[in-house]
Amino acid sequence: MHGPASPGWLLVALCAATGAYCLLRMRSPVEEQRRTAGGEALMGFGMAAMAVPAAVLTPPRWAWFACAAVFGAAALRALWTARGRRHHLHHLMGTVAMAYMAAVMTAAPAHHVHGGTGVPVLTGALLLYFTGYVLRSGARLLPLAVAPGPAVRAVGWGDRPELSQACRLSMGIAMLAMLVTL
Repeated sequence: MHGPASPGWLLVALCAATGAYCLLRMRSPVEEQRRTAGGEALMGFGMAAMAVPAAVLTPPRWAWFACAAVFGAAALRALWTARGRRHHLHHLMGTVAMAYMAAVMTAAPAHHVHGGTGVPVLTGALLLYFTGYVLRSGARLLPLAVAPGPAVRAVGWGDRPELSQACRLSMGIAMLAMLVTL
């Protein structure tokens, strides 16, 4: 990632922690949650790797090709999954954004200044999408008044919907930060 080192390291920590929590979520007894958590763990760790400040580590060009290939394959899988389940379209957008950022870095891996490396229209469209996603996800985390009802069974850390939503929100914010630097 281009830019100052401190925000880059904060992004690395946020994305790595998110990826680690997603690995924890993969222990869920619900198969759909495990599959979703696996894709989100890949995104979290991939974003952490891409966010390492360029002043510290400049990966070789082949590494960006590898990232583009991995996230391109993940995008194809997300496209296949999204054909039957509309809520997987966000995963498709995330993997496409990651493949796009890796492709931009492949084209200009030594480029260490802000702006001018990506396709402005595509970068702008992705910025708009992720801005809307972050705002919507943040609003969904706001507490609602709940009428007292029957006791809710305790769930494990991997099955807490508010934590998985916070995880997606933090990855959306990180994606915005990464796209801004293109």
